Amino acid sequence: MFKKDTNSYTDLLGKTNRIVEGTKLKGDIVSQADFRLDGELIGNFHSNGKLVIGPAGFVKGDIVCKNLDIEGKFEGKIQVTEILSIKAKATILGEVVCGKLAVEPGAIFTATCTMKPNVKNLTPNNAERTEEKTA
Repeated sequence: MFKKDTNSYTDLLGKTNRIVEGTKLKGDIVSQADFRLDGELIGNFHSNGKLVIGPAGFVKGDIVCKNLDIEGKFEGKIQVTEILSIKAKATILGEVVCGKLAVEPGAIFTATCTMKPNVKNLTPNNAERTEEKTA
């Protein structure tokens, strides 16, 4: 009688999905909540939240998310609407589109990078929606 059928994004705040070290996934992941990946993903990832790729984490595919912290390895295309943070032990190979970029010394960053601070929303099919600037 009082059962909630679906969770809204606000219900998921503060909750994080997690794939632990030693787990291997093939396929796409779509998540509304934050996500931590310490395992291996061969496929695409899409989220309206934050993704953390831990030191043992590896992703080969495309990532679309709001914020991204990488300590592990990544190969493919990254689209981040806000901040991409690359830690000292991270290895990035591919293409990056982000709002802001932070790279710690020691990181391996072999990628083309486009920073678009006015990016409003990025979609997985590479179509971008931007907010026009007015003077």
